[in-house]
Amino acid sequence: MSYEPKLERKVFDNEADLEDRLGEPSPALVAELADFAGLRGDLVVLGAGGKMGPSLCQLARRALDAAGRDDIAVVAVSRWSNPAVEQGLRAAGVETRRFDLTPDADLAGLPDADAVVYMVGAKFGSSGRPAHTWAVNALLPDAVARRYADVPIAAFSTGNVYPLAPVSGGGCTESDPPGPVGEYAMSCLGRERAFEYASIERGTPVTLIRLNYAVEMRYGVLVDIGTAVRDERPVTLSTSHVNVVWQRYANEVALRSLRHASTPALVLNLTGPETASVRRIATRFGELLGVEPSLCDDEADTALLSDAGRCHRMFGYPDLSLQALVEATADWLAKGGTVWDKPTKFERRDGAF
Repeated sequence: MSYEPKLERKVFDNEADLEDRLGEPSPALVAELADFAGLRGDLVVLGAGGKMGPSLCQLARRALDAAGRDDIAVVAVSRWSNPAVEQGLRAAGVETRRFDLTPDADLAGLPDADAVVYMVGAKFGSSGRPAHTWAVNALLPDAVARRYADVPIAAFSTGNVYPLAPVSGGGCTESDPPGPVGEYAMSCLGRERAFEYASIERGTPVTLIRLNYAVEMRYGVLVDIGTAVRDERPVTLSTSHVNVVWQRYANEVALRSLRHASTPALVLNLTGPETASVRRIATRFGELLGVEPSLCDDEADTALLSDAGRCHRMFGYPDLSLQALVEATADWLAKGGTVWDKPTKFERRDGAF
């Protein structure tokens, strides 16, 4: 397999086109699901109603269909605060279940599974509700791990469990010790420890996916920077560098990582290969949008950065480069494409979200 990055300028015509591309499985994903002997029953996705969950579910459904695994259901579990998202998934062949995933819920009511993708988490507003944040991010995973003790679990975590790293060093690797900044990041490390405990003590196969930051055209770090440039608002350089990764690739890695779930748990950084300069990203948006960016604040020499070399060796490079993502985002913003009001707050350095 070649691990050279695939450089591709991709322009998305509309949301339907974007959704179609987000749900397009690679041949590697199709082949692995076709050969996944451990997947004999349903694939359950917990917390499927968030930013990434719907496209992950559609990606899984399309990949299973292409693999000839129509005997396997993809079951998306969420409160479904947006009924239109649930309806769209059903139309795509994904089964849905309404369930409020809280630490006090009776998880016996969750559907049985042969594999689980765990996407539940509390972030924004966490600084004002620390007890709730810990309950969702650390207590609930223990209950879920007990409910699904015998099946592989791919659990989304975050690169926030790492300390800020020198921008010249390539980012933290999986062997570096955690150093979470703030209660949100601490609670996410608690989530990891709950799944690690299940892996060690009960033999649950687990992959812990430390993600930062997934992007597509409607939200993410690039949208945050691009809209600021377009709207002639200042772009802070206080967080001078970032990691980003195309969301389709992030979802595919999560699904493929189920075959690698292990005891003890496999830890996997998931992001793009670039340590990306916020200054350069803003400047490029300015060139593409015809606006002189307004940059402010001093550039710090540390940032939240991860080295995803292990991920790229296992699954190849993302299919859209940083350059392609910036260009596609600029095109999307220039033509007035839909943007979600979900800022990442990537610029925060104190861990308060």
